[in-house]
Amino acid sequence: MVVKAAGRAAPKAKATAPRTVIPQLSWHQVRPAPVVLVSGTESFLAERAIRQLRDFLKLEDPSLEISDIQADSYAPGELLSLASPSLFGEPRMIRVSSVEKCSDDFMAEAIDYLANPADDTYVILRHGGGVRGKRLLDAIRSGAGAGIEVICAELKKDTEKYEFASAEFKAAGKRVTAGALRSIVGAFSDDLAELSAACQQLISDATSEVTEVTVDRYYGGRVETNAFKVADAAIAGRNGEALLTLRHALASGADPVPIVAAFASKIRTMAKVFGARGSSAQLASQLGLAPWQVERAQRDLRGWTDEGLAQCIETLAETDAGVKGAGRDPVFALERLIGVIARRGRT
Repeated sequence: MVVKAAGRAAPKAKATAPRTVIPQLSWHQVRPAPVVLVSGTESFLAERAIRQLRDFLKLEDPSLEISDIQADSYAPGELLSLASPSLFGEPRMIRVSSVEKCSDDFMAEAIDYLANPADDTYVILRHGGGVRGKRLLDAIRSGAGAGIEVICAELKKDTEKYEFASAEFKAAGKRVTAGALRSIVGAFSDDLAELSAACQQLISDATSEVTEVTVDRYYGGRVETNAFKVADAAIAGRNGEALLTLRHALASGADPVPIVAAFASKIRTMAKVFGARGSSAQLASQLGLAPWQVERAQRDLRGWTDEGLAQCIETLAETDAGVKGAGRDPVFALERLIGVIARRGRT
């Protein structure tokens, strides 16, 4: 009888993550490549990076063909079809969304595509996080497809948001004081999209250097409550909540002018999107908006009619004039506007 020698089992080798060999860039460093993986949980930065890349490619060649693919509802052969050379040889940009929810067909065909990317074609893959699609991501990061990765991680620290806001003003060539930056970041620290919108509003309206006084005039009391919360409640039909939020904002020192500006921003976007057909990415490209703005407007428009929207736009114009000196009681004008919008323009 053979007796086996006792001994310990050999330890299992630990799985090692595939080595990343492609360039990994921040969202504002985006540049063309045959395959561009846009990863990370911060949708606002991802959308901006993709939009900047689109604008750059359009500037290089206005004949750029732009196509969109939904990776979670992918039709077999779609990627190859869109990447195939056109009759006149125009460059192509293919935006692929929801890669974190991609179908098996998409993953298989995308991995095959990496072996031989089409000439003059830029495939942009948006992956919002999670383990789905990992095999495809590993392939890209290992160098297949000659791609790059643009990382759009959530900005969690106030210092990161401060740097983001500072870059917004610097890019526009607008001077802003350190105190003003601290004030605006403190007011909008919970939503990067709103922080960007507030910066753009100040850049657009301020005629000289943006100071704490400027920020206070537009967004005073925003830490406690804000113009966008008033607008959101009214657009959702919650008249009582909108009025209470308005009164709290005014009591906290908010100025009626930026509150009307918040309504105008949302209603203008809703008017652009109303009746439009297509995916959020397609509509964003056509209307000059970000996909998140299209999706938000589509949600806000539920239950609205074109007549109601037209009535709200008319009342908004009257209110804007009223809070800028044409009326005697700006607060009454605001409360009237809230009532009209909460009723979705119905009399």
